Amino acid sequence: MTPTPGLTLPAPAKLNLFLHVTGRRPDGYHTLESLVVPIDRADFITLSLREDGAVTRTHGAGGVAVDDDLAVLAARLLQRERGVACGVAIGIDKRLPMGAGLGGGSSDAATVLLGLNRMWRLGLSRETLMQLALKLGADVPFFVFGEPAFACGIGEKLQACSVPPTWFAVVVPPIHVSTSDIFAAAELTRNSESAKMSVFSEGYGRNDLQPVAVARFQEIADALETFGGVASEAGTRMTGSGACVATAFANEQAAQQALSRLPRGMTGFVARALDRHPLWSFA
Repeated sequence: MTPTPGLTLPAPAKLNLFLHVTGRRPDGYHTLESLVVPIDRADFITLSLREDGAVTRTHGAGGVAVDDDLAVLAARLLQRERGVACGVAIGIDKRLPMGAGLGGGSSDAATVLLGLNRMWRLGLSRETLMQLALKLGADVPFFVFGEPAFACGIGEKLQACSVPPTWFAVVVPPIHVSTSDIFAAAELTRNSESAKMSVFSEGYGRNDLQPVAVARFQEIADALETFGGVASEAGTRMTGSGACVATAFANEQAAQQALSRLPRGMTGFVARALDRHPLWSFA
Protein backbone atom coordinates (compact mmCIF):
# COMPACT_ATOMS: atom_id res chain seq x y z
CA MET A 1 0.00 0.00 0.00
CA THR A 2 1.13 3.55 -0.72
CA PRO A 3 1.79 5.58 2.46
CA THR A 4 -0.51 8.52 3.19
CA PRO A 5 1.29 11.78 2.27
CA GLY A 6 0.00 14.00 5.09
CA LEU A 7 -2.29 14.18 8.13
CA THR A 8 -3.32 16.83 10.67
CA LEU A 9 -4.52 15.21 13.87
CA PRO A 10 -5.71 16.17 17.38
CA ALA A 11 -3.79 15.29 20.54
CA PRO A 12 -6.37 15.66 23.33
CA ALA A 13 -5.60 16.60 26.92
CA LYS A 14 -6.51 14.53 29.97
CA LEU A 15 -7.77 15.25 33.46
CA ASN A 16 -7.17 13.16 36.57
CA LEU A 17 -10.46 13.01 38.48
CA PHE A 18 -8.52 11.55 41.38
CA LEU A 19 -4.88 10.53 41.82
CA HIS A 20 -3.65 8.43 44.73
CA VAL A 21 0.02 7.60 45.28
CA THR A 22 0.10 4.06 46.69
CA GLY A 23 3.83 3.39 46.93
CA ARG A 24 7.30 3.74 45.49
CA ARG A 25 9.18 1.07 43.58
CA PRO A 26 12.90 0.29 44.07
CA ASP A 27 13.61 1.94 40.68
CA GLY A 28 12.20 5.23 42.00
CA TYR A 29 8.93 5.18 40.04
CA HIS A 30 5.78 5.78 42.08
CA THR A 31 2.79 3.46 41.94
CA LEU A 32 -0.52 5.22 41.38
CA GLU A 33 -4.25 4.78 41.15
CA SER A 34 -6.10 7.36 39.10
CA LEU A 35 -9.31 7.89 37.17
CA VAL A 36 -8.19 9.56 33.94
CA VAL A 37 -10.43 11.02 31.24
CA PRO A 38 -9.56 12.47 27.82
CA ILE A 39 -11.14 15.86 27.04
CA ASP A 40 -11.87 17.75 23.83
CA ARG A 41 -9.13 20.37 24.32
CA ALA A 42 -6.14 19.47 22.16
CA ASP A 43 -2.83 20.19 20.51
CA PHE A 44 -2.73 19.54 16.77
CA ILE A 45 -0.06 17.47 15.07
CA THR A 46 0.78 17.67 11.36
CA LEU A 47 2.57 14.67 9.86
CA SER A 48 4.10 15.03 6.38
CA LEU A 49 5.62 12.00 4.71
CA ARG A 50 9.33 12.11 3.89
CA GLU A 51 10.74 9.61 1.40
CA ASP A 52 14.33 10.11 2.58
CA GLY A 53 13.82 8.38 5.94
CA ALA A 54 14.53 11.50 8.02
CA VAL A 55 12.46 12.34 11.11
CA THR A 56 12.33 16.12 11.51
CA ARG A 57 10.28 18.76 13.32
CA THR A 58 9.07 21.83 11.45
CA HIS A 59 7.78 23.62 14.56
CA GLY A 60 6.92 22.70 18.12
CA ALA A 61 6.73 23.78 21.74
CA GLY A 62 8.93 26.75 22.61
CA GLY A 63 11.93 25.82 24.69
CA VAL A 64 11.77 22.08 23.91
CA ALA A 65 14.75 20.87 21.87
CA VAL A 66 14.00 18.59 18.92
CA ASP A 67 15.91 15.69 20.47
CA ASP A 68 13.95 16.07 23.73
CA ASP A 69 10.52 16.31 22.08
CA LEU A 70 8.41 13.23 22.89
CA ALA A 71 6.62 13.54 19.55
CA VAL A 72 9.91 13.26 17.66
CA LEU A 73 11.13 10.48 19.96
CA ALA A 74 7.88 8.59 19.30
CA ALA A 75 8.41 8.72 15.53
CA ARG A 76 12.03 7.62 15.82
CA LEU A 77 11.08 4.76 18.15
CA LEU A 78 8.34 3.47 15.84
CA GLN A 79 10.59 3.79 12.78
CA ARG A 80 13.42 1.90 14.49
CA GLU A 81 11.27 -0.83 16.06
CA ARG A 82 9.38 -1.59 12.81
CA GLY A 83 12.22 -1.04 10.35
CA VAL A 84 10.36 1.66 8.42
CA ALA A 85 12.20 3.20 5.45
CA CYS A 86 9.97 6.28 5.26
CA GLY A 87 10.48 9.38 7.38
CA VAL A 88 8.21 12.16 8.58
CA ALA A 89 8.21 15.90 9.21
CA ILE A 90 6.30 16.72 12.40
CA GLY A 91 4.64 20.04 13.14
CA ILE A 92 3.15 20.67 16.59
CA ASP A 93 0.56 23.40 17.09
CA LYS A 94 0.71 23.74 20.88
CA ARG A 95 -2.62 24.77 22.35
CA LEU A 96 -2.21 22.96 25.67
CA PRO A 97 -0.03 24.67 28.28
CA MET A 98 3.09 22.83 29.37
CA GLY A 99 3.70 21.87 33.00
CA ALA A 100 -0.04 22.05 33.58
CA GLY A 101 -1.03 18.45 34.41
CA LEU A 102 -2.94 18.02 31.13
CA GLY A 103 -0.56 15.46 29.59
CA GLY A 104 0.09 17.50 26.45
CA GLY A 105 3.55 16.15 25.63
CA SER A 106 2.48 12.56 26.25
CA SER A 107 -0.63 13.04 24.12
CA ASP A 108 1.45 14.52 21.29
CA ALA A 109 3.63 11.39 21.36
CA ALA A 110 0.59 9.08 21.33
CA THR A 111 -0.95 10.95 18.39
CA VAL A 112 2.33 10.55 16.47
CA LEU A 113 2.29 6.78 17.16
CA LEU A 114 -1.34 6.48 16.08
CA GLY A 115 -0.93 8.80 13.11
CA LEU A 116 2.17 7.06 11.79
CA ASN A 117 0.47 3.68 12.25
CA ARG A 118 -2.01 5.00 9.68
CA MET A 119 0.41 7.03 7.51
CA TRP A 120 3.05 4.30 7.24
CA ARG A 121 0.37 1.58 6.82
CA LEU A 122 1.79 -0.49 9.69
CA GLY A 123 -1.48 -2.03 10.90
CA LEU A 124 -0.23 -2.37 14.48
CA SER A 125 -2.65 -3.32 17.24
CA ARG A 126 -3.52 -0.98 20.11
CA GLU A 127 -1.72 -3.34 22.51
CA THR A 128 1.49 -3.20 20.46
CA LEU A 129 1.36 0.58 20.25
CA MET A 130 0.76 0.79 24.01
CA GLN A 131 3.87 -1.32 24.65
CA LEU A 132 5.90 1.07 22.52
CA ALA A 133 4.22 4.06 24.20
CA LEU A 134 5.39 2.94 27.64
CA LYS A 135 9.01 3.32 26.48
CA LEU A 136 8.30 7.03 26.02
CA GLY A 137 6.68 7.71 29.40
CA ALA A 138 4.10 6.45 31.89
CA ASP A 139 1.29 8.72 30.59
CA VAL A 140 1.67 7.90 26.89
CA PRO A 141 -0.09 4.47 26.95
CA PHE A 142 -3.29 6.09 28.28
CA PHE A 143 -3.66 8.23 25.17
CA VAL A 144 -3.15 5.21 22.91
CA PHE A 145 -5.67 3.28 25.05
CA GLY A 146 -8.06 6.06 24.18
CA GLU A 147 -10.89 5.72 26.72
CA PRO A 148 -11.63 6.96 30.25
CA ALA A 149 -9.65 4.58 32.42
CA PHE A 150 -8.79 3.49 35.92
CA ALA A 151 -5.00 3.57 35.81
CA CYS A 152 -2.70 1.77 38.22
CA GLY A 153 0.89 0.57 38.35
CA ILE A 154 2.96 3.58 37.23
CA GLY A 155 -0.05 4.54 35.13
CA GLU A 156 0.37 1.93 32.42
CA LYS A 157 -2.16 -0.65 33.69
CA LEU A 158 -5.48 0.55 32.34
CA GLN A 159 -9.06 -0.61 32.82
CA ALA A 160 -11.79 1.08 30.78
CA CYS A 161 -14.32 3.03 32.84
CA SER A 162 -17.67 4.56 32.01
CA VAL A 163 -17.95 8.29 32.77
CA PRO A 164 -21.29 10.13 32.58
CA PRO A 165 -21.56 13.12 30.23
CA THR A 166 -19.39 15.69 32.00
CA TRP A 167 -18.19 19.22 31.28
CA PHE A 168 -15.24 20.77 33.06
CA ALA A 169 -14.31 24.34 33.84
CA VAL A 170 -10.51 24.39 33.96
CA VAL A 171 -8.36 27.16 35.43
CA VAL A 172 -4.87 27.49 33.95
CA PRO A 173 -2.49 29.21 36.40
CA PRO A 174 0.37 31.02 34.60
CA ILE A 175 3.07 28.71 35.96
CA HIS A 176 5.04 25.63 34.90
CA VAL A 177 5.08 22.77 37.44
CA SER A 178 7.86 20.17 37.31
CA THR A 179 6.35 16.70 37.73
CA SER A 180 9.65 15.27 38.97
CA ASP A 181 9.97 17.95 41.65
CA ILE A 182 6.48 17.25 43.00
CA PHE A 183 7.05 13.49 43.14
CA ALA A 184 10.43 13.98 44.81
CA ALA A 185 8.97 16.05 47.66
CA ALA A 186 9.76 14.57 51.07
CA GLU A 187 6.28 15.40 52.39
CA LEU A 188 4.42 13.58 49.59
CA THR A 189 1.98 10.94 50.87
CA ARG A 190 3.05 7.64 49.31
CA ASN A 191 0.90 5.12 51.16
CA SER A 192 -2.69 5.72 50.06
CA GLU A 193 -4.86 2.62 50.31
CA SER A 194 -5.81 0.86 47.09
CA ALA A 195 -9.37 1.29 45.88
CA LYS A 196 -11.63 -1.60 46.83
CA MET A 197 -13.91 -1.14 43.81
CA SER A 198 -13.78 -0.02 40.19
CA VAL A 199 -17.02 2.01 40.21
CA PHE A 200 -16.40 5.46 41.64
CA SER A 201 -18.96 7.92 42.96
CA GLU A 202 -18.77 11.56 41.94
CA GLY A 203 -16.14 13.35 44.00
CA TYR A 204 -14.46 10.09 45.06
CA GLY A 205 -10.88 10.31 46.27
CA ARG A 206 -8.41 13.19 46.08
CA ASN A 207 -5.16 14.18 44.42
CA ASP A 208 -2.26 13.25 46.69
CA LEU A 209 0.02 15.59 44.73
CA GLN A 210 -2.20 18.61 45.36
CA PRO A 211 -1.01 19.57 48.89
CA VAL A 212 2.61 19.41 47.73
CA ALA A 213 1.94 21.64 44.71
CA VAL A 214 -0.22 24.07 46.69
CA ALA A 215 2.57 24.54 49.25
CA ARG A 216 4.91 25.56 46.43
CA PHE A 217 2.60 27.59 44.21
CA GLN A 218 0.18 30.19 45.56
CA GLU A 219 -1.40 30.36 42.09
CA ILE A 220 -2.76 26.81 42.49
CA ALA A 221 -4.12 27.61 45.95
CA ASP A 222 -5.83 30.70 44.49
CA ALA A 223 -7.42 28.66 41.67
CA LEU A 224 -8.75 26.08 44.12
CA GLU A 225 -10.15 28.78 46.36
CA THR A 226 -11.84 30.54 43.43
CA PHE A 227 -13.59 27.40 42.20
CA GLY A 228 -14.49 26.43 45.75
CA GLY A 229 -17.07 29.19 45.66
CA VAL A 230 -18.85 27.95 42.52
CA ALA A 231 -18.83 24.18 42.99
CA SER A 232 -18.78 21.55 45.69
CA GLU A 233 -15.35 21.05 47.21
CA ALA A 234 -15.47 17.37 46.28
CA GLY A 235 -15.81 18.28 42.62
CA THR A 236 -12.82 20.64 42.45
CA ARG A 237 -9.21 19.51 42.39
CA MET A 238 -5.88 19.83 40.69
CA THR A 239 -5.12 17.51 37.76
CA GLY A 240 -1.89 15.53 37.57
CA SER A 241 1.05 17.21 39.26
CA GLY A 242 -0.46 20.61 38.47
CA ALA A 243 -0.92 23.35 37.69
CA CYS A 244 -4.46 23.19 36.24
CA VAL A 245 -7.49 22.98 38.51
CA ALA A 246 -10.77 21.52 37.21
CA THR A 247 -14.35 21.44 38.38
CA ALA A 248 -16.92 19.00 36.96
CA PHE A 249 -20.43 19.96 35.83
CA ALA A 250 -23.35 18.09 34.31
CA ASN A 251 -23.77 20.54 31.42
CA GLU A 252 -21.83 23.06 29.37
CA GLN A 253 -23.86 26.06 30.52
CA ALA A 254 -22.97 25.50 34.18
CA ALA A 255 -19.29 25.10 33.30
CA GLN A 256 -19.29 28.29 31.22
CA GLN A 257 -21.04 30.14 34.04
CA ALA A 258 -18.38 29.04 36.53
CA LEU A 259 -15.63 30.16 34.16
CA SER A 260 -17.27 33.56 33.73
CA ARG A 261 -16.91 34.18 37.46
CA LEU A 262 -13.13 33.93 37.46
CA PRO A 263 -11.49 37.07 38.81
CA ARG A 264 -9.57 39.34 36.47
CA GLY A 265 -6.18 37.89 35.60
CA MET A 266 -7.30 34.25 35.90
CA THR A 267 -7.73 32.35 32.65
CA GLY A 268 -9.22 28.99 31.77
CA PHE A 269 -11.37 27.02 29.37
CA VAL A 270 -14.37 24.71 29.22
CA ALA A 271 -13.98 21.16 27.91
CA ARG A 272 -16.09 18.03 27.57
CA ALA A 273 -15.09 14.52 28.63
CA LEU A 274 -14.56 12.20 25.65
CA ASP A 275 -15.84 8.64 25.49
CA ARG A 276 -13.18 7.81 22.93
CA HIS A 277 -9.97 9.32 21.61
CA PRO A 278 -10.60 10.99 18.21
CA LEU A 279 -8.04 8.62 16.64
CA TRP A 280 -9.58 5.48 18.12
CA SER A 281 -9.87 3.87 14.68
CA PHE A 282 -6.15 4.36 13.95
CA ALA A 283 -5.20 1.21 15.89
